[in-house]
Amino acid sequence: MQDPVITDEVIAAHGFTPDEYAEVINILGRDPTFTEMGIFSAMWNEHCSYKSSKIHLRTLPTDGPQVICGPGENAGIVDIGDGDAVVFKMESHNHPSYIEPYQGAATGVGGILRDVFTMGARPIAAMNSLSFGEPDHHKTRQLVNGVVEGIGGYGNCFGVPTVGGEVRFHPAYNGNCLVNAFAAGIAKTDSIFYSAASGVGMPVVYLGAKTGRDGVGGATMASAEFDDTIEEKRPTVQVGDPFTEKRLMEATLELMQTGAVISIQDMGAAGLTCSAVEMGDKGGLGVKLNLEDVPQREDNMTAYEMMLSESQERMLMVLNPELEEEARAVFVKWDLDFAIVGETMEEDRFLILHNGEVKADLPLSKLSSTAPEYDRPWVPTPQAEELDADSVPQIDPIDALKAIIGSPNYAGKQWVYEQYDTMVMADSARLPGQGAGMIRVHGTNKKLAFTSDVTPRYVKANPVEGGKQAVAEAYRNLCAVGAKPLATTDNLNFGNPEKPEIMGQFVGAIKGIGEAVAALDMPIVSGNVSLYNETDGNAILPTPTIGAVGLIAADEEPINGEARDGHVLLMVGEGSGHLGQSALLAEVFNREDGDAPHVDLDAEKKNGEFIRNNRDFIKACTDIADGGLALAAFEMAEAAGVGVQLDSDNTAELFGEDQARYLVACNFDQAEALMINAGRAGVTVSSVGKFTGDHVWFGNSGAPLSELSALFRGAFAEAVA
Repeated sequence: MQDPVITDEVIAAHGFTPDEYAEVINILGRDPTFTEMGIFSAMWNEHCSYKSSKIHLRTLPTDGPQVICGPGENAGIVDIGDGDAVVFKMESHNHPSYIEPYQGAATGVGGILRDVFTMGARPIAAMNSLSFGEPDHHKTRQLVNGVVEGIGGYGNCFGVPTVGGEVRFHPAYNGNCLVNAFAAGIAKTDSIFYSAASGVGMPVVYLGAKTGRDGVGGATMASAEFDDTIEEKRPTVQVGDPFTEKRLMEATLELMQTGAVISIQDMGAAGLTCSAVEMGDKGGLGVKLNLEDVPQREDNMTAYEMMLSESQERMLMVLNPELEEEARAVFVKWDLDFAIVGETMEEDRFLILHNGEVKADLPLSKLSSTAPEYDRPWVPTPQAEELDADSVPQIDPIDALKAIIGSPNYAGKQWVYEQYDTMVMADSARLPGQGAGMIRVHGTNKKLAFTSDVTPRYVKANPVEGGKQAVAEAYRNLCAVGAKPLATTDNLNFGNPEKPEIMGQFVGAIKGIGEAVAALDMPIVSGNVSLYNETDGNAILPTPTIGAVGLIAADEEPINGEARDGHVLLMVGEGSGHLGQSALLAEVFNREDGDAPHVDLDAEKKNGEFIRNNRDFIKACTDIADGGLALAAFEMAEAAGVGVQLDSDNTAELFGEDQARYLVACNFDQAEALMINAGRAGVTVSSVGKFTGDHVWFGNSGAPLSELSALFRGAFAEAVA
């Protein structure tokens, strides 16, 4: 088949700027072949090269005594003691999910699971963070239903529990939904596998499912804005098969026990190209591939298509040749392809042959570690004006609560997580919808807690404080269940980085995240950057999602109880009634003004440690975040099926979103002990109410809990189901 002629239109369609394409010619000393151009395009696009973000990502704290492996591998790895490690990462599948919601979301789950088991870890938990447009936008219902069905369809069939996540709605996501998928697994610290190739002349082995034409150009598509040609991009979305992935995981983990694996890499974005290049580059080696040996499920595939296909459920491995037959037998047993498709080379070359013809001959290092890197112009986000407190009228607090819990942003998400298998593997210790999820580490008394957090409206108003707040809220969610925060993964979703104001949001958020993870001892160990989330020039809200993992040691009890009638309600931390960018403003008054709340990282650390150190006196706990004291108290009451009475009816006191605060339910004598210990620790603890009866009372304003619960549990499905 004749390669297409390389025209200016073809060059532009591959995402090259004129300067980048000129640099390709400079590197090669000649014009590239069509396959070579596709390989450069795949490796130099934003999705794979991080060319706009690398310079800023390097400022993030990534080290700590608990960190075994930081960013740069398939996933991050953190020591949890006793020879065990938790392996985790979060990644986006935004563009594919907007084009094809079911498959886009499903393959996002599949890809993140492969990142985890590629390193020798058996997946134990999944989460997702989802952002959609207005509920009444013509695409929102289709997107919500397709994405949730895709996540459930893949995760449930694969057999991993979904233990947490978040769903939000805002007009800024009308043209670009966000689907951020998280997975975590457990590995032994002496049985971790990495992707750096080693040894010259070692066999390069293709593992898993066959290669088709689905997903060709997917990484390049994910590195550009959307416009009215969006439907033409549908073939770039991959198609997933969770049953094949389950077999691939079992085969891979069994293969790792044979000693045959020298290095191994998931075939994700840019498929065979990216996996081979990254393995070679990390090991300082070249790679030769013979494409006629690649297992194919379609006829007459070209070298270009095979190199750029993003067909799912595939891996690439460098094999110990002495154990080839043993390794092959494992994959034959699991009815999966096992094919030697090339070898490592001493020279810095990426040599692609197809039926004896050279389709590409490139300097491998120029594709990855020395790809373009930009310090794009940026302007700081203007300082937001402080909210005029007098501009927020006093409102009946129960009416305000009804407006908030009747919004799909803050209504119960049962409709979502009831479509996910949350109990498979039988180690789930806490179900979604109650703050951080929790999983028992099988065969031990340890537990891991997981959370995913960001408040995009804060980040838009004040990227530095919004970045801090995303980390701080993740920290609080872990502390609230008694877990010591260990480390984080980030999923940085922004608009077009070529716009200085968008790049300014990114730079500010990175600064805030970096300060917070350093102060709270939660280093970033993995992550993903998703840029160009724009349609027709309209950007999403800046959404730097933080996934965090915490440990409850074998000799510790989690804080995992419920409030009950007679419990005292205590607030840990101080509030000044900050209403800027609050849920109250957004949902009750349809306003988005004021500054984001200030984040005091010293107070966050001190108050979080107080909660963990005093777990024996706490029956139930939640952090106070969106919706303030009022929403936190209602959610505790609703989960327990018991009424609650707050002393205040002041709008700012009830709905202010000051940070570093927790709500604690306990017996009266335990409340006294907490007050005494708080004085010693220099922590502010105040009594704000009690759990009693079957109504929700804010001062003298009340409503039956059953009425509010019906609204809370029904509003989400009514809006989008």
